[in-house]
Amino acid sequence: MTEHGSVQVFSSNDAILMRRALLCAAAAGDEGEVPVGAVLVGANGAVLAEAGNRQIGASDPTAHAEILALRQAALAVGNYRLPGTTLYVTLEPCTMCCGALVHARIERLVFATREPKAGAVVSTLPALNNDSLNHRVSWQEGLLRDESSRLLKDFFAARRRRS
Repeated sequence: MTEHGSVQVFSSNDAILMRRALLCAAAAGDEGEVPVGAVLVGANGAVLAEAGNRQIGASDPTAHAEILALRQAALAVGNYRLPGTTLYVTLEPCTMCCGALVHARIERLVFATREPKAGAVVSTLPALNNDSLNHRVSWQEGLLRDESSRLLKDFFAARRRRS
């Protein structure tokens, strides 16, 4: 786990994968969805799944980028457990998504920017730091924070202008 205020160390591969998640987020935004993207990689570094938000298009409140990536990866590997994997996501996961990460046995979460209203890693609730859970997801934050924040701010500013 990361500690508040600790120095984050990311690899160049982490940055490549988060940029890929940002592309998924941008594609979701282009479809009118909140621009959040997720990329799930296996222990060998191979991409297992990637997705952007689809709640509106799918008429599905659970169609968050993280959930869609988990579903795709589970189908691809034929198992609902995904040990040894890392999830890159452009926005701090919510409570639902944190629960799914625990149930899927995700090893590591890397997210770009915090979500002050619904983020459940550090913003509103430390959902992954619960000693009662039967699995712990290690996590890091802040990789490409500015790029992710800008994508979200631009999306919501454009939405307000159209209203």
